[in-house]
Amino acid sequence: MTYPTGLGTSDATRITLLGQDLAEDLMGQVGFGELAFWLVTRRRPGPGEVRVFETVLVALADHGFTPTAIAARLTLLSAPDSIQGALAAGLLGGGSRFLGVTEDTGRFLADTLASADPPPTTDQEWDALAHKTLTERKAAGKLVPGLGHPVHKEQDPRTPVILRIAREEGLYGPHLALFEAIGRAAPEVLGRALPLNGAGVCGAALADLGLPVELLRGFALLARAAGLLGHIAEELREPVARDIYMAVDRNARYVTPE
Repeated sequence: MTYPTGLGTSDATRITLLGQDLAEDLMGQVGFGELAFWLVTRRRPGPGEVRVFETVLVALADHGFTPTAIAARLTLLSAPDSIQGALAAGLLGGGSRFLGVTEDTGRFLADTLASADPPPTTDQEWDALAHKTLTERKAAGKLVPGLGHPVHKEQDPRTPVILRIAREEGLYGPHLALFEAIGRAAPEVLGRALPLNGAGVCGAALADLGLPVELLRGFALLARAAGLLGHIAEELREPVARDIYMAVDRNARYVTPE
């Protein structure tokens, strides 16, 4: 029995990765973002793809004291000997409310596009598809992934940057087009203006790069790993986790069960 892989292998004198000599062909010549893209797709991305991809990674790296960051810091407080545990604790918190929005939006857009026959080609057709999709989700009582943000009520500052760079690199595709149309249709259908949040736009941009929608959360986690490592490093320099723990503990209110 054999176990095939096209990723990496090694012998006594050489390490091979993606068919390349790691030491001679990749180290010092390929950036980490480019390599991550290459590992997943099995093709080397072009410069424009790398720029859009790394823009997304930077956009998702950190967003302050989110639950993922707090979980990492509290885990480090509890187990200071386990950096890997603290990092893993933060990553495990990536779900439908934080980080998972990237994948959820990409899936939602991909599913909507798959059902569009024929696919839109004009702004009017994009708007019509967006209006129809929002109306159906509203009637079904379903939220629209990527719409709204708990902090950025009018505009997520990451959104226009990602859209601009995708256009500059000729990588503005159907997922981004549909997502922008959804943003335009939302006030009329939903009765209020909701910004396209950065995590959602990241999902659309990654989908337009041809990355598998079932892996989009993985890219969000890849980006957030860097941010979490930064929180862990800051926690070691200027700890706040004990204060967070004590604030909750001292303000806990016991309620006698009925």
